Amino acid sequence: MSSAVRSNVLKVLKKNKNGFLSVAVRQKSLAGSEKNILTSVFKDLPPTTNTVNDFVWQNLERWPDKTATVCAVTGRGYTYAQTHRMSIAFAASLRSKLKLQNDDKVAIILPNIPEYACTILGVLQAGCVASMMNPVYTVDELKRQIQLIKCKAVVASNISYANIKQALSELQMDIPIVLVENEGLPEGTIRFAEFAEDFNLDTDCLKAVRRGPKDLAILPFSSGTTGFPKAVALTHASVLAMNQQIIDPEIVVCKETTATNQAVLPAILPFFHIFGFNSLMLSQMTQGAKMVTLPYFKPELFLKTLVQHKAEVLFLVPPMVVFLGKHPAVTPKHLESVYGIISGAAPISAQDAEAIVAKNKAINFRQGYGLTETNGGISVGRNDDHNHASVGHVFPSSKVKIADLQTQEALGPGQEGEIWYRGPNVMNGYYENEEATKEVMTEDGWYKTGDIGRYDDKKYLYVTDRLKELIKVKGFQVPPAELEMVLRTHPKVLDCAVLGIPDEISGELPKAFVVTQQGQTLKDDEILDYVNSKVAVFKKIKEVQFVKEIPKSAAGKILRKNLKEMYC
Repeated sequence: MSSAVRSNVLKVLKKNKNGFLSVAVRQKSLAGSEKNILTSVFKDLPPTTNTVNDFVWQNLERWPDKTATVCAVTGRGYTYAQTHRMSIAFAASLRSKLKLQNDDKVAIILPNIPEYACTILGVLQAGCVASMMNPVYTVDELKRQIQLIKCKAVVASNISYANIKQALSELQMDIPIVLVENEGLPEGTIRFAEFAEDFNLDTDCLKAVRRGPKDLAILPFSSGTTGFPKAVALTHASVLAMNQQIIDPEIVVCKETTATNQAVLPAILPFFHIFGFNSLMLSQMTQGAKMVTLPYFKPELFLKTLVQHKAEVLFLVPPMVVFLGKHPAVTPKHLESVYGIISGAAPISAQDAEAIVAKNKAINFRQGYGLTETNGGISVGRNDDHNHASVGHVFPSSKVKIADLQTQEALGPGQEGEIWYRGPNVMNGYYENEEATKEVMTEDGWYKTGDIGRYDDKKYLYVTDRLKELIKVKGFQVPPAELEMVLRTHPKVLDCAVLGIPDEISGELPKAFVVTQQGQTLKDDEILDYVNSKVAVFKKIKEVQFVKEIPKSAAGKILRKNLKEMYC
């Protein structure tokens, strides 16, 4: 909808069959309410009624024999035609062999491997909902997420199998587990090839699939400021809108594949993270790019991949940007084939960006900004932009409001407030969590990001601080409240709080402040062992400090600013 049109889309929260708050659309006169609203500099999105699968495969006939994915470690890979064929076979197997139905939830718990794309597209092709989960999660973390989404099947690898098996056992859930390995599979599991490479299977069962733009597509998890991660309900329409925005001619980073050229991307950002899922995988598949999958980040492997595969485009998080720009092992040789870099997940300084560009002046470096709740995107720079301090311009068909922290009125250029976002890529809500949804979604469709920012007269957006209390570890969000909930279960802990402390490699790391029960003694190692055995590696507490009290407001909320002033 053009910003010149004097009408506004209002979103009314309403619970629907999928257990999340849906968004009903109606029109309302602006009556001057658009004053100080930051609008997009890009053209509006074209209308579409496609699903995610329709969108991804729209150009398949143009590059069927080009490589879609290849593993940086093993060299195993698939063409676009093979990936498409395997996704159809996998979808038909889910419907006919596992008897899955429309809207059934399938957990995908995989590292970045060549089979990831055909797996998730196969789940969607089957009419199911894909929930991407971190393969390094512990038993406790997996239990919470698998139970929440009412999971009907799991696709995983041997890396996660033991934890998944134990989680399902403790939940008393007997559901199928498909493992991507072809040999040495535990008893009772299903070999991935039996589903994805069964090309003799009758695919008529897929005629029963009923999916449209408004149907739920994926359930990634987002770390909020309270409690455990929440499942974010993203429809086919919202995922598709995000990918349309990414490939806008003024935004797109990858050169489209031709008979003589194919862009190469090292896929180092995890596909289970919304940034890696949309920006790195789905949108670039519509351009015919070659994704070199890295199942883990090791500096030597990453640098070798850049040179060996002549990487052209990089999607990165801040610690990787700092590594490439400032580590003495990284030379101009490693970046000589790169022409585009987009950094996201957390803001970086202009100096960090310029350290990379200094090694190759031809690199167009841009920052992007978004959250899981917005499908990973709110803003990004133009593909000829050089404003390294900004997170760019608001995505097409979208708007930003800088809300005054007291009055919630829209502030003008140069004024700081909370960043609110409204666009077609916003979530429908948190799955089966109306209370949490109402905390961040307004009745007229604005999503409250919890980040502080401003914009300038040229419509550049800047993220300047966090209203939310999330700790950013290597681009991952770690909610202090989650670690505090684990800490409080220790019998010797009376009270506690967790803060993020600066770290050169990770950006930030969690530090615990603990008040012990009267008459009890505790040591650092006892706390570290207790908490860190229950959480993923990037959530692990680095330090423990024992204190006499945790500063709190009259309402009992932890005053983290005061805590920093008192003890840091």
